[in-house]
Parts: sequence; structure tokens; C-alpha cells
Amino acid sequence: MYKQTTLKQSTSAEVLARFAGLQTPKYALLSQSKSIVALYGNKKSGRKLWFNIVTFDENELVAKRKYVLLYDERPKQLFVKPWEGADFGCQMVLPKDILDEPYANENARRIAILKKVEADIRKDTGEVGADNQMISECGMMLGQTISSLLTKLDASPVLASRFGEPNGLEFEHTSLLDKGRLRMVVDNDIVTVRMQLGSFMKRGKLGFGGLAGMED
Repeated sequence: MYKQTTLKQSTSAEVLARFAGLQTPKYALLSQSKSIVALYGNKKSGRKLWFNIVTFDENELVAKRKYVLLYDERPKQLFVKPWEGADFGCQMVLPKDILDEPYANENARRIAILKKVEADIRKDTGEVGADNQMISECGMMLGQTISSLLTKLDASPVLASRFGEPNGLEFEHTSLLDKGRLRMVVDNDIVTVRMQLGSFMKRGKLGFGGLAGMED
């Protein structure tokens, strides 16, 4: 569903129809309002879960933000870590005030955009999380992870120059007790982010064409 949703084009009715068509015993439609829809699934007693969330412009009713997450909490194996990991992608239409701000330099602009991404992740997962504790917890984990990266960027803004590299920017965090990496690219008014944490760090480059292992 993530790849099938096009920002500024896909309507709420179209996305909702696709989400509704995917409802099966392993998927649940969590939210169905004018501004946001979400599809959630899990298996193996919650060891693996995934969600797709799409947020809409309340006036034009077209997609303005979309998210996809795979979180895998695998059984612990002796001498093997990290045991758990997450693969996350999102795409957002940036507001005009963020784009038009006269930043000191390009790194300051990148950091401001990432702060906006973090704020919207917390807001949208928080709204859906009112109906699902696991999504609420995942949203908080994602927000805390990006927040820890932003703290590092405040101390060393030049690191933001690596966001666009094929492997993104690698960083340490505490959410999954291991490292993570984040790639961010801005094209006109749309920002695309890909982040891998924990065990997913070993799954290749941070491309945007698809998320390995993700449910459609």
C-alpha cells in the first residue's frame, strides 16, 4: 500500500478502498476518518508487526503524508545481537514555511526538515495509537530515535550533509540498544526518509524503491 499511494494525488476514498480490501485475519483497519487511515498487522504473538498509515489534507482530501513500518522482535539467540530491528519509511509534503525559511546553510535546512518529520511522526502515530498500543509504542520509539539523532546534529550539524548518501547517516541510539542509519532526500516540496534500526542495519543500502521484507 505504501508504494501505491502517491502524495498530492491519491484521494482518501481511493486509499480507504485499498485498505478496506486488504482486511484479513492478519490485517486490521485501525482508523477511518477524513484525515487519516491506518492498516495494522502482526504475527507470531506480536514478535513481528507492520503498519501503513496515510494522512490527508483536510481540505483537498489527498494524501500529504504516508508511513510504513516493519518491526521484528525475533527470539533471542545466544551470542547473536541485535535481536530486534525496525525498517521504516515515510514521505511527506513539506509546508511552505519550512521551505521558505532563510536558513544559514543547507545543513541547517536539512536539520529543520528532519525536526518537522519527527514532529509529524509523533502526531500521526499518536492519533492512531489511541486505538492500538503497539503503534503508539512504535511511534514513540521512532520519535525518540530521531530525537537522539537530532541531539547529535545540534552538536555537529555537518553530519546532516550525509543524509543523501546511499547508506545515509549511521548513528548510535538507545531505543533498540544498537546502531541505526537514516537517509533523507528532498525533492521540491516532498521529503522522503528511510531508516533502519537494529538487525535491519545489515540488509543493504537505503534505497527508496521498496522496503525489503515489507508487506504491501
